[in-house]
Amino acid sequence: MKKSVVILLHICYWMIYLFLLTILFLLMNNGRMPVTLKSLSLVLFYKPFGLGAILPALFGFYIFYTIQFDKFLTKKKIPELFLSAFGFALIGSMIAQLIMFVILPDKDIKWTLNTIIGSGLFLAFISLAHSATGLVTKGFVTWYNDIKIKVALNKKNYEMELALVKSQINPHFLFNTINNIDMLITKDATRASEYLNKLSDIMRFMLYETKAERIPLNKELTYIEKFIELQKIRTTNQHYINYAITGDATNLMIPPMLFIPFIENAFKHAENKKAENAININLDMEKDKIIFKCENTYNKNPHIKQEFSGLGSELIKKRLTLLYPGKHTLTITNNNELYKVALSLY
Repeated sequence: MKKSVVILLHICYWMIYLFLLTILFLLMNNGRMPVTLKSLSLVLFYKPFGLGAILPALFGFYIFYTIQFDKFLTKKKIPELFLSAFGFALIGSMIAQLIMFVILPDKDIKWTLNTIIGSGLFLAFISLAHSATGLVTKGFVTWYNDIKIKVALNKKNYEMELALVKSQINPHFLFNTINNIDMLITKDATRASEYLNKLSDIMRFMLYETKAERIPLNKELTYIEKFIELQKIRTTNQHYINYAITGDATNLMIPPMLFIPFIENAFKHAENKKAENAININLDMEKDKIIFKCENTYNKNPHIKQEFSGLGSELIKKRLTLLYPGKHTLTITNNNELYKVALSLY
């Protein structure tokens, strides 16, 4: 939402609130005071009626609009949100009473203990009501902005789908695997048959399983394992790649092909097949998050820049933003001939 529209929304809200206060003043006045523009402004912005109705409202609304929404509601800390709401309602009430009784006292009103307690509760209620309104307003603005982001990302959906298909069916990987299996047939027909079945499973996964929005994590892990096994045909080095999984993937669902672009990228740039621990891939399933780490060594060449194959880095980041808004962290480092990717999904 444009900043100007948000400002206009705030202006309209407070104009409506002032209009309601004016109506309430007219009902309470009952002919005791001549109704003029000067008298209305004096009552709304100076007298206890106006101070008590406006100050706690401003305080509660903008505390929760600017701070508490992001601090508690977006993180689903509901008990803390309620406690802070009551706490700030009391603080807003005390500030308003301080101004009303000490800084700008009204000589025509006698303040007793009962009056102070009653007005304090009333002011706290006003602050609480506007705190809730601030949350709703911020929620609406946030929701609208999220919709705009999703619309903008969906406009690039066709481009992303094409890139994803290129990432899924990488011709270079496909041709190399077929050639490797072909050469293996004369040497070890049984192993060649096993690898051919793995390739068939991978193709079936890419053509059918990836159409769903989310798939069981176990299926994704099976795909990754078979992909790595097919990559191992290209080298006799048993320590070329380390692949480790910890935790329980049961009942976990993720979008398909989420980790494979990083793994493809690692195999693409880890050129030295004789090096040990050239590629390290780790997946850790914890109680409330999935941690994926992938790193690979590469030949440091100023004319070769390591980047993602198939899906570009920007498209991957946008896909993660769309799928896990505010619920993921992605860190990519490229130092000392070591390329590292760390992705956490909450």
